[in-house]
Amino acid sequence: MVAPPDNDVLWARSLHHTHNGSPALSGVSLGVREGEILAVHGPRGSGKTTLLRCLSGQLVPQEGEVWFNSAPVHTMGPVQRERLRRDRFGWIDPQPVLVPELTAWENAALPLLLRGCSHRAARSAALEWLERLDIGTCATRRPHALLQAQRQRVAVARALVGTPTVLFADEPTAPLHRADRSLVLRTLTAAARSHRITVVLATHDAEVAALADRTVALLDGRRDNSVHLNGAEGRDACSLSV
Repeated sequence: MVAPPDNDVLWARSLHHTHNGSPALSGVSLGVREGEILAVHGPRGSGKTTLLRCLSGQLVPQEGEVWFNSAPVHTMGPVQRERLRRDRFGWIDPQPVLVPELTAWENAALPLLLRGCSHRAARSAALEWLERLDIGTCATRRPHALLQAQRQRVAVARALVGTPTVLFADEPTAPLHRADRSLVLRTLTAAARSHRITVVLATHDAEVAALADRTVALLDGRRDNSVHLNGAEGRDACSLSV
């Protein structure tokens, strides 16, 4: 194994993975710097979700290496990876996955409560993020009483409440209309800047990808260096073989 570069909080080399015999990733390499917003852009089925799941430790690649702050995620056991996801990573799904029995603020506070944070502190932090996302008035409602866009904002608050080192967002604006999408993206980017959160954002939307500091394009499970959305893709293509 080769140690990752010192300035990369996340680093992956030659990732390969298949789903039911079909290749999802074929030799993808990349590095993500601390505090960077990186967009992984490509059409549906290009391997974006598989890449984020490998980087976040949800999925162990069949070949290749994934490093987080010089720790080899790809060799960690299930308990270590689960602890890493709980304590250091945040995750936003394309569709909100909330606990139906919990209120909006309880869903948002869940990562802090699972870490052993006090009820009062967890509630205060959750309410702060719900207010930032303009749904503070929904704090005591349960998911069935919320609109789809409101549920997605709760999911975003939950991902941000613990101030993760890395936030993985898999098509986070997919269920949202334009106005809601703009608010969520503004909140994500503002949180990343103010709290030095590294964001890895998967999207098929070129407008969303253009908001990132840098874009990596995927096509059929491979890096597509022919696509340039914001003119800042050169570092990975030069420093890592694909």
